[in-house]
Amino acid sequence: MARIVVVGSLNMDVVAIAPRIPVTGETMIGDKYFTEPGGKGANQAYAAAKLGGNVAMLGRIGDDDFGRSMRQNLADVGCEIGGLKVVPGTSGVALIFVSATGQNSIIVVPGANNQFLARHIEADAARLDGAGIVLLQLENPIETVVAAARHAKQKKARVILDPAPAPCHPLPKELFSLVDILTPNETEAAILAELPPSRLNATEAKAVAGKLQSMGATTVIMKLGDQGCLLAEPARHILIPAPEVDAIDTTAAGDVFNAGLAVALGEGLDLIDACRFAVRASAFSVTRLGTQIAVPTRTEVDEFGPLITRRNTARTS
Repeated sequence: MARIVVVGSLNMDVVAIAPRIPVTGETMIGDKYFTEPGGKGANQAYAAAKLGGNVAMLGRIGDDDFGRSMRQNLADVGCEIGGLKVVPGTSGVALIFVSATGQNSIIVVPGANNQFLARHIEADAARLDGAGIVLLQLENPIETVVAAARHAKQKKARVILDPAPAPCHPLPKELFSLVDILTPNETEAAILAELPPSRLNATEAKAVAGKLQSMGATTVIMKLGDQGCLLAEPARHILIPAPEVDAIDTTAAGDVFNAGLAVALGEGLDLIDACRFAVRASAFSVTRLGTQIAVPTRTEVDEFGPLITRRNTARTS
């Protein structure tokens, strides 16, 4: 089994549930409130460990109760946490609004994540030794992400980038050249391709994936929510369908997908079968409320069947 190293963010999620997501200027009475560990990096590390992967994480947390809780939560599922360093100040926080139909809207306040700098990757480069797969996201400074990708490639690791949250500026060309697999959702793919964000059908998704490949992304796996995912390689484009589910909360779906993809590839599955496993893990996660608490076990994914009636067709993120 290949070792998986996640270089990324940790945020404490502050979640509010309401009948729908408020519009600008609106105050709404919610139904439920809770906090739980999150952040795209931590979500992927937690999910990969819970799905059976050999996982380590590099990141930064604040000197506060949120940071201590997030660190312990990863340790509890077997994730190696020696690369999590404490910095002065507050940990990252994500304010998440979830509607009754499972859609979500998120504001992230990075906190300690913004103190994870490229020079720290240089100092911690030895923690990438022996990694078969390195998972990256965009909730840390872009210079840090590029440095992590560069060191991962030097150590012959397979680099998987989840380009989320969608960047406000074009990604550096060097980053495209360092990434083995790019895993955007529909919105992120359109933004990266400099197109208007929209829900894509299969034909449109293939066209957008093709543009990303022309920009330097050799392999693109586009997450299409209830449609599954599109695997775009230089010689083929394959649509892999998702099981039909009763979606409750899609917040963690994209991160569970990437974790499942990494675990499956680390176990030696080819890209098609790895995508099938990732789609199933992601689909299972949206049937539960929350982020890390929604992550299924390996047994649950292996036993998960497609014969589930779809009531809400919320998209993975």
